[in-house]
Amino acid sequence: MILAAVPAHRVPSGMATRVALLRGINVAGNRMVAMADLRALLAKLGLEDARSLLQSGNLVFRSGARPGALERLLEAEAERRLGLRTDFFVRTADEWMQVVARNPFPKAAENDPGHLVVVFLKDAPDAGSVKALQAAVTGPEIIRSDGRQAYIVYPAGIGTSRLTASVIDRKLGTRGTARNWNTVLRIAVLAGAQPAAH
Repeated sequence: MILAAVPAHRVPSGMATRVALLRGINVAGNRMVAMADLRALLAKLGLEDARSLLQSGNLVFRSGARPGALERLLEAEAERRLGLRTDFFVRTADEWMQVVARNPFPKAAENDPGHLVVVFLKDAPDAGSVKALQAAVTGPEIIRSDGRQAYIVYPAGIGTSRLTASVIDRKLGTRGTARNWNTVLRIAVLAGAQPAAH
């Protein structure tokens, strides 16, 4: 079911902070979109206080709608209004704080945060899928799964790793989008979450 745009005066009460991540935009000339256009889209949909971080598609806003409904709304309206066809991954501020607090790699977060990534997933993979992904690793990467997130350390760097987004999607049986630890913490601050000291 595709939700219609919700006028600002009809947004449900109980507005709360939400984080939305877009997958694969503004990379190597593909799926180019300005952050100002995304913020304007959210405003037109009645989502309040829209802010963005970096050009990789990180949005923070306020809404009374549930994350799943927001994902469907944003995906449909981004395609309809901006010609942008991509996945949105929405989390609450509390969920984002939990992502930070539950990081299984605190040493990597402290010593090499640029090589620690969190992959935000559409669905939580089952244990067999996680084991299949771990078995597919041919380099020094280390993977831990926690619900709809996977934490991955890339000690030798991400750009040359064979543990690519397509491999992760295929083995886990769901789609995801990754952010490095520095970006995760910056989004936490923007969302008003209080990340644990790692």
